[in-house]
Amino acid sequence: MWNVLCILAAAYVGLALALYFFQSHLVFYPGTGREMIATPAQVGLSYEDIHLKTSDDISLHGWYVPAAQARGTVLFLHGNAGNISHRLDSMQMFHRLGYSTLIFDYRGYGNSGGTPTEQGTYRDAEAAWRHLAEQRHTPSCRIVLYGESMGGAVAAQLAVHQKPAALVIASSFTSVPDLAQHIYPYLPIRLLTRIHYDTREYLRTITVPVLIAHSPEDEIVPFEHGHALFAAANPPKQFLELAGGHNDGFIFMRESWIKALSEFLGERMNSSCNQ
Repeated sequence: MWNVLCILAAAYVGLALALYFFQSHLVFYPGTGREMIATPAQVGLSYEDIHLKTSDDISLHGWYVPAAQARGTVLFLHGNAGNISHRLDSMQMFHRLGYSTLIFDYRGYGNSGGTPTEQGTYRDAEAAWRHLAEQRHTPSCRIVLYGESMGGAVAAQLAVHQKPAALVIASSFTSVPDLAQHIYPYLPIRLLTRIHYDTREYLRTITVPVLIAHSPEDEIVPFEHGHALFAAANPPKQFLELAGGHNDGFIFMRESWIKALSEFLGERMNSSCNQ
């Protein structure tokens, strides 16, 4: 019995240490679908290849997809796996709604240099914002921040320091420790986590309009995370219940999602620059 207890204790400590030292490999998946599979041109969209330089001198790759007589520009912050070429359907959607899109890969993803870190992704988002503000002279009241999954936390953190027309968070979590505690309820997660992405805390200080979208069928980020984010957000705010899993909720309710997004953004674009 003593030997069994020692083995179990060693396994427990080993798992905790692995989680502490290798957690970046559990949060960031830059190698999953790293190769570019298509370009916007292959779905009928004109685009520009762009290269951003971060404040710590990392080179990022992205695309700018313009829309004729654009109502605004969407700064797209994607999730923790894949790259920008896996988000062509979203670019098509925003183009259909009359918005230009700036989408880029975080450091370590796609054709971007560097290695992903939490603080690094925040610097990456700032570089994209500066590109819109300084290179394209886009006023903040014409920029929408759109973050999916991990990108929701990155978008929320950026909205703390900038003032976009609106913030849209889709299928995101309240924080990495909260999500990890759900996955590993038997570990002292809050003592082990070094990556935080505290979306809920960021939302408490944001005053721009917020749309939270989440599905009760999300198999990766529990539905209650979406409700908790909505509760933390300041008004004006809106909650949209999706259908389907974490990565296909938008497909299952495409038209209703597009309609709700169009109406939400339309109200912001019609009023934000006049305030």
